[in-house]
Amino acid sequence: MLALVGTGSVWGYVKSTEAGFSQIAALDTESSDIVDAAGQTGDETYLIVGTDTRAGASGAVGAGTTADAEGARADTVILVNIPADRSRVVAVSFPRDLDVERPVCRGWDSSTGDYSSDTYPAAEGDKLNATYALGGPKCLVKVIQKMSGLKIGHFVGIDFAGFEAMVDKVGGVEVCTPTPLEDGELGTILDSPGKHTLSGNKALDYVRARYVFTEGNGDYGRITRQQKFLSSLLRSALSNKVLLDPGKLNGFIGAFTSATFVENVNTESLVKLGRSLQNVDAGAVTFLTVPTAGTNDWGNEIPRLDDIESIFTAIIDDLPLPGEKREEPQDDAAPVAPEPIPVAPGQTAVDPGTVSVQVSNASGESGLAARIAETVGAYGFPVYSVGNYTSTSTKTVIRFTPGQETEAMTVASSFPDAVLQEAPPSAQLGSLVEIVLGTSFDGTVVAPTPAGTELEPVAIEASSSKDAIELPSDLYITNAGDDLCS
Repeated sequence: MLALVGTGSVWGYVKSTEAGFSQIAALDTESSDIVDAAGQTGDETYLIVGTDTRAGASGAVGAGTTADAEGARADTVILVNIPADRSRVVAVSFPRDLDVERPVCRGWDSSTGDYSSDTYPAAEGDKLNATYALGGPKCLVKVIQKMSGLKIGHFVGIDFAGFEAMVDKVGGVEVCTPTPLEDGELGTILDSPGKHTLSGNKALDYVRARYVFTEGNGDYGRITRQQKFLSSLLRSALSNKVLLDPGKLNGFIGAFTSATFVENVNTESLVKLGRSLQNVDAGAVTFLTVPTAGTNDWGNEIPRLDDIESIFTAIIDDLPLPGEKREEPQDDAAPVAPEPIPVAPGQTAVDPGTVSVQVSNASGESGLAARIAETVGAYGFPVYSVGNYTSTSTKTVIRFTPGQETEAMTVASSFPDAVLQEAPPSAQLGSLVEIVLGTSFDGTVVAPTPAGTELEPVAIEASSSKDAIELPSDLYITNAGDDLCS
């Protein structure tokens, strides 16, 4: 949607649709749950909700009837954050069965969009989608805002019929599946592997299916398909298939405004935001999924709260995310270097055999850590572990905990362009020295300074609060620039 309003030529289309937006009360921008509100100044955060109402036109598209399920639940919940510098877009999906604490909420009538005078008490062990069914957009915003700490400034809701209409207006969306897609309730969705262009109704089945045996966890399989579908839609828009086709463009905008219910979303703000994102390519759009630890007795997905907090801290602080492919914004002012920790001269190198190392890949280049680990091992350093770093890094960094300065300097002598960095206690390195291979690493590894030889004095970067963020290694990630078939 943001890509579609990225050019000035769109203005004539969208201006005439201003009155088409259906307004709803949803936001709480003064909430005490917002983390570092001042630091989020200039960010744009949207909560996008796909509802599963069977009423009206949504019942006519094969979603079922109100006899099957009354009211509306939050079938799809995606929190989209765009930082103030507009260097990236991060979209976080929440499983519909996520176990949450429901706050005190007013009752909600999905058929009218009104809130009642009745209030429901706070409760533990509620499903995320049921929270919406009971308390509507306001209740859902409270839950997501508390869990994320993000200041949600915009709300967009859409039902089955609206989703189908928008897909049809852009001429369908291309997806790719490695195997035929069979759902236990919806039947055959894709009868063969490979690429398929999906029209509205088929696309709706594709993003709704949650009983696909080959995918294991139905919620996560469905979320991954939704993220790949949105990635494909975004790439299609950015390739001008939609932007330069007046019929598709006008039809999509008309369908969007007539099929959504929003708060703090209007034509002018979308055009301005779209223009500010013109230089963001698909690789800078990353989809993540909130991590969980299995299900409880009620079938609710158990949230991993510490990992979730780390994810949103990284988003709020604009730290690099796994799988992200963006160009760092260029600042006209020279960067201010951190105050170095002085290291006294006269220290001598230690025997490599006494320094265990951990080789971590922060470059995005597949297999790099394993290759360098072999070289490091050949120079005598015992390799404790090899893996991916929790984020990306431009620099190659030698990380260590206090007391391991000499060991780290010995390792650093093998990496001419590396910098030394004191890691925070939360890194839990112990006596290990971590070699973090950044995107600027050119593959050069030399023999370490011989044991007993004096080491050259070096400056060591102090750790910062941002260095302390450790993201889970098992995140479900989709990058909008990746090939759908990979």
